Amino acid sequence: MSEVEGLKTYEVRTYGCQMNVHDSERLSGLLEGAGYVRAPQGSDGDADVVVFNTCAVRENADNKLYGNLGRLAPMKTKRPGMQIAVGGCLAQKDRDTIVERAPWVDVVFGTHNIGKLPVLLERARVQEEAQVEIAESLEAFPSTLPTRRESAYAAWVSISVGCNNTCTFCIVPALRGKEKDRRPGDILAEVEALVAEGVSEITLLGQNVNAYGSDIGDREAFSKLLRACGKIEGLERVRFTSPHPRDFTDDVIAAMAETPNVMPQLHMPLQSGSDTVLKAMRRSYRQERFLGIIEKVRAAIPHAAISTDIIVGFPGETEEDFEQTMHAVREARFANAFTFQYSKRPGTPAATMEGQIPKEVVQARYERLVALQEEISWEENKKQVGRTLEVMVAEGEGRKDGSTHRLSGRAPDNRLVHFTKPEQDVRPGDVVTVGITYAAPHHLLAEGPTTAVRRTRAGDAWERRTAAPAQPAGVMLGLPKIGVPEPLPAATGGCGAV
Repeated sequence: MSEVEGLKTYEVRTYGCQMNVHDSERLSGLLEGAGYVRAPQGSDGDADVVVFNTCAVRENADNKLYGNLGRLAPMKTKRPGMQIAVGGCLAQKDRDTIVERAPWVDVVFGTHNIGKLPVLLERARVQEEAQVEIAESLEAFPSTLPTRRESAYAAWVSISVGCNNTCTFCIVPALRGKEKDRRPGDILAEVEALVAEGVSEITLLGQNVNAYGSDIGDREAFSKLLRACGKIEGLERVRFTSPHPRDFTDDVIAAMAETPNVMPQLHMPLQSGSDTVLKAMRRSYRQERFLGIIEKVRAAIPHAAISTDIIVGFPGETEEDFEQTMHAVREARFANAFTFQYSKRPGTPAATMEGQIPKEVVQARYERLVALQEEISWEENKKQVGRTLEVMVAEGEGRKDGSTHRLSGRAPDNRLVHFTKPEQDVRPGDVVTVGITYAAPHHLLAEGPTTAVRRTRAGDAWERRTAAPAQPAGVMLGLPKIGVPEPLPAATGGCGAV
């Protein structure tokens, strides 16, 4: 049952966007508050509770889910006490279908009531039947729930949930609901609490993050929030994701440029460079507006690294439309781009549009776009050679670090940097100063000696977390515990493009 006899274990499997990643941190916090302990890494379903936090964005999301559920069915048969729960966007959309297709599932819950998971698991155990509970609107803002963060030095902070846009390729607004903003004071209080625990980097998170303020009636609320984060002592890096060009105003650019701890990085989804396709996507900007924003950002923040999302092969996309996307990519010179081949999403207007593009045409266009972006990414990275950068040491970013005697981390603009391991001890969350000597399309190398190492409170927090012995909460008997669990040791695009 567990490495420690008598303890109930859990595993959370996450699919989809950053919002789901953060929701999974909350699900982990809820389960630990209810007496579960995390299953050892690589347990592959060998836990007392397995939770799937699903995504409904990709066309094959349901096939992937049912395939994974099917692999767990024989394991559940052998272990009568095992429970399986399915939550997230696909659960919100499919509801009773999940139990019909996979009757061995114990709990189905939606995006609006993740806080109910421990209670639903207990109810399913006692009543010995599946519990399906999908709330139609948000019951409590998710950030009021306990959280088990994945990182000791970096954290997500939700500033809003839901989305008011109606993009024809996206089903997320129907599943996450209309935008609901948190009060600025609540957000800043959470950030300050995280910094007090040792966190030095936060990412403000929202389905449409820079629309923040529409729900509370302040069009400049997001820029004010960025500036307020700049006044929090000990907070070294502030990032945000994902903004929408429609709501990207000059006051946000000014706040980015004038607030020292707001990083010179911007992820701005383009989706298509064709005005015709953008109109069909129901995106409320056109190529000229998008490139104008990029130009303003670069004028205010010359070293900003700008990334994007692009969909290739949207219904009705002609060769001329695709060439407009290629033109926009050449003009914008993105540091990197997340490129996707369009695939139908059941329940979206685009799924039934005329002019669906043949797979081979989409594939050929996709390969041309990827090749162009690889070339641009490499050229942009080469401009970093010779620069001296402060790199925040990361955990698990460099897969070859052990064999190359290197460490890895993120530059202020979020570029991945591999650097020579210094002689002195360096921990995730610490900051090193290095000179860039080589550039590849997706990373930078600092092959010379590290010129400075700054030990940080974030590194101290990582050290405390990794050194602290496990403190199991015990076996859950009867109803779950009420309220927030005991404090853990200090610890951590909106929605994906498609």
